[in-house]
Amino acid sequence: MPAAADIPEIRQAVAALCARFPGEYWRALDRERTYPTEFVRALTEAGFLACLIPEEYGGSGLGLAAAAAILEEVQKSGCNGAACHAQMYIMGTLLRHGSAAQKAQWLPQIASGAIRLQAFGVTEPTAGTDTTAIRTTARREGDAYIVNGQKVWTSRVEHSDLMLLLARTTPRAEATKRTEGLSVFLVDLRRARGHGVTIRPIRTMMNHATTEVFFDNLKVPAENLIGEEGKGFRYILDGMNAERILIAAECIGDARWFIAKATDYAKSRVVFGRPIGQNQGVQFPIARAYAASEAAALMVERAAELYERGQSCGKEANMAKLLAADASWAAGDMCIQTHGGFGFAEEYDIERKFRETRLYQVAPISTNLILAYLAEHVLGLPRSY
Repeated sequence: MPAAADIPEIRQAVAALCARFPGEYWRALDRERTYPTEFVRALTEAGFLACLIPEEYGGSGLGLAAAAAILEEVQKSGCNGAACHAQMYIMGTLLRHGSAAQKAQWLPQIASGAIRLQAFGVTEPTAGTDTTAIRTTARREGDAYIVNGQKVWTSRVEHSDLMLLLARTTPRAEATKRTEGLSVFLVDLRRARGHGVTIRPIRTMMNHATTEVFFDNLKVPAENLIGEEGKGFRYILDGMNAERILIAAECIGDARWFIAKATDYAKSRVVFGRPIGQNQGVQFPIARAYAASEAAALMVERAAELYERGQSCGKEANMAKLLAADASWAAGDMCIQTHGGFGFAEEYDIERKFRETRLYQVAPISTNLILAYLAEHVLGLPRSY
């Protein structure tokens, strides 16, 4: 874990980098639904996307708290870390369960930016959040696996060199438990595109570079299997907790951006001869949004602390994501209300950030499923799904 004194320096460095990519940059990308290549390259060259990679492989060897600080600061600066955040939360699966040979082969290249690990192929059209119901199969044939199936909402796959793929290696009916028989693979997209992999972009309400991916007899070398065959569900759970914590940190950054934007406007906007921020009807929603975001930030810190210690953190990671996503969504709504009609104007960047932060009520896990998890696994209520 980085010393607490290191975090402010990381935040300052990230903020300075983000200042080079103002609202105009993001608005232009949003209009055309194009990928922020220059921004991702800058983060990579500065070493921020390699913060979780051990120093022996060319990374910074920092913990999840540092990664959370980086992504929070990106969002707080008005930028969008969703363009590249998967490289951080996917990393846990490779670091914890990859072989020495896999780490030596891939991590130095990822750390240097020579290749990108940005795509996480899990969700399927017929399975949704029921990960154990996926139908994509990987059948062993000699020294390779043959993959067939389909993934959806696989973001950044067009801008990634590697994909972390979850596929079924044992038919569900033959598995001893529904969580068994799933395996994780590293897919080299540079070779796979046009040779068993077809990518179809999905246009969404925000610029998220998401796609459908189709696998048609894709050949994946057996050496690209992560860990043991059939144990993949357990492996990706590590990544899912990291994913929830890091995206919760992004939501905290969004909330703080909205609150700062609303506060500044409320101080300077004069109506009926007085700043609108002098009115309690304007003050109170801003203050409430601030209180909610600060409380959620404490849960994010707690979840990251437990994760770094290697302790159980499923409850805290899920609560962090739930509370932070609610805080950012409420702060965004408040920010639009504070600005009135100007909140809908593109040039203020609020409507863009409002659309972006809305995603986290649904992804990477929906609010309802988190509530169901807490009800069953924490409170001991009967299973609802």
